Amino acid sequence: MNSPLPLPVRLLNLAGRGANALGLQPVNLSLEKLLQTACDNTGLSDFGEDDFRAPLAMLLEGLEQEANLSLLGRIMAKTDLVHTLENRLGFVALFKQHPEIAEQKIERPIFVVGPPRSGTTIFHDLLVMDPDNRVPLTWETARPLPPPDAATYRSDPRIAQSQADLDQVDKLLPEFKKMHPMGATRAQECVTMTNHDFTSMIYLVQYFVPTYDRWVCECDMRSALKWHRRFLQVLQWKTPGKRWALKSPQHLWHLQHIHREYPDALFVQTHRDPVKIVISTSNLAATLQGMASDRVDLHKVTRYYAQALAQGYNNTVAYRKSGMIPEHQVVDLYFRDFMADQVGTVRRAYEHFGMTLEGSTAAAMQSFLDDNPADKHGKHLYSLANTGMQEAELRALFTDYEAYFNVPREPL
Repeated sequence: MNSPLPLPVRLLNLAGRGANALGLQPVNLSLEKLLQTACDNTGLSDFGEDDFRAPLAMLLEGLEQEANLSLLGRIMAKTDLVHTLENRLGFVALFKQHPEIAEQKIERPIFVVGPPRSGTTIFHDLLVMDPDNRVPLTWETARPLPPPDAATYRSDPRIAQSQADLDQVDKLLPEFKKMHPMGATRAQECVTMTNHDFTSMIYLVQYFVPTYDRWVCECDMRSALKWHRRFLQVLQWKTPGKRWALKSPQHLWHLQHIHREYPDALFVQTHRDPVKIVISTSNLAATLQGMASDRVDLHKVTRYYAQALAQGYNNTVAYRKSGMIPEHQVVDLYFRDFMADQVGTVRRAYEHFGMTLEGSTAAAMQSFLDDNPADKHGKHLYSLANTGMQEAELRALFTDYEAYFNVPREPL
């Protein structure tokens, strides 16, 4: 069981339930209200293309109808969505003022593509250690404007601000850092970029919004990836790098769309026993959703993730089978091998792409691993018995994926 939220938060949520009983709703999550708040806060009014309105409306409906938000959850959702809208307004204004930003190229980016809990986070963190890699860091994806500058990249005051935000999460959910360690200067995922088009799986991790997430799984990502490219262009404008190194589990569902947007991309696809993935991921999501709702149902969360992950796996199997990605642009890595030799596995990926892992970079990677062992904050414990699903039921969902990639099974 997760630890209860701090007493002041529980009292806040109790007050929210009392207000609801009286027919009052102290936090307005209507689309027009959020848009107007962002405009009032920034003095800007141009959100760019209207593509984002439909998914944002769908997300808001899910927050109201499915997420069982507490008062804290409503406050969190409003704060997050207004902040994202403010960023979007700022991006549009910046590109108007500096249209040359849009002329920058994104060449041969590396995409780490794999399910949650398969080693993608630590692999991405290791890529930060290579000075040739330009990896988006948590602080700059949270607060991208004004664009980060090379001269102050390591001392920007936004680093401390972002770390303070993460420290608040640690206080509310001390268990979470056992599952997914975070830091202002650690690598961050692409879901924090596509959310500026409100087409992102980041929302399902925070709030139980399955109807919205099903739409995300099935959309063509064209508008979202337009914003993904813009985000990278803004970040690299004054802080360039040799190549981008990016990551998101969401890319499993949209491998063909990522390849369409970035045809010269290099893909690192990670693999791990999918049943283990479902159990661990649903436990992580239920824990994080517990910050925004006091009515989280792990059984429902697990069943949704199992079906959704099966869809993602089937999509990537189909696209890999199609042969559309040339073999020299994709490498398959397995969790068991990665845990046995993490730096060596990174080296294998580099060699596959014709890149060299310098000795100094390998040493920096090993130093990072030594300083950040997997159980640094305690061990993430999860169990199939708590999910409400049976192993055979789960295995049946992943037959094609396990067979095609010859994925080894793990003890549960």
